[in-house]
Amino acid sequence: MKQPWPTKEVMEQIYKMKLWGDNSTEFYSGAGSHNPEIIHPYIEAVTSFLTSFKEPITVCDLGCGDFNIGKSLFRNTKKYTAVDIVPELIEHNSKFFQEENLEFKCLDISIDDLPEADCVILRQVLQHLSNAEVHRIVGKLNKFKYLILTEHIPVGDFKPNKDIISGQGIRLKKESGVNLLAPPFNLKITEEQLLSEVVLKEFKGRLQTTLYRIS
Repeated sequence: MKQPWPTKEVMEQIYKMKLWGDNSTEFYSGAGSHNPEIIHPYIEAVTSFLTSFKEPITVCDLGCGDFNIGKSLFRNTKKYTAVDIVPELIEHNSKFFQEENLEFKCLDISIDDLPEADCVILRQVLQHLSNAEVHRIVGKLNKFKYLILTEHIPVGDFKPNKDIISGQGIRLKKESGVNLLAPPFNLKITEEQLLSEVVLKEFKGRLQTTLYRIS
């Protein structure tokens, strides 16, 4: 029997106690999913990628959160599968966002099988997870053609992939950040392209979004 990671309980507590702010709404995924200076460059860059195909592609959004960003992306896809680990959050999103090409699923992406898609989105998800969980997820990414990865990383050079306990802050507090191409993850790719980068004055560091073509 698979032994569950504590991530589900941690994320449920974050939403229940509104630790990411905004007590006025039932579910809120934090400023990183709502601040216009952060999300507009991201939405513009990802939309440009999604609309560059002659025929729309399928997308799997792992860690969709409150869907404030996904709601601006899914219409540019053939099918958009939005995944999160918190059951109540997925139930909430399923009620408020209903479209023919949109599906919500509650999964633990480090344990469960991932939905089929051409492209996978991981936006500020891995930064919250331990190296063990990240490693399990990386092992499943070769089923996708494209990966759009966003991580909160230090400004300038840094030592990547210092381990953390899932849900207890991010690696920035250790002057580190996730780099899937570096050990211990060593993701194999054929191409990479920087889609957007925003320097965060209030939160320190930078949000870097990179497109990878997976080998």
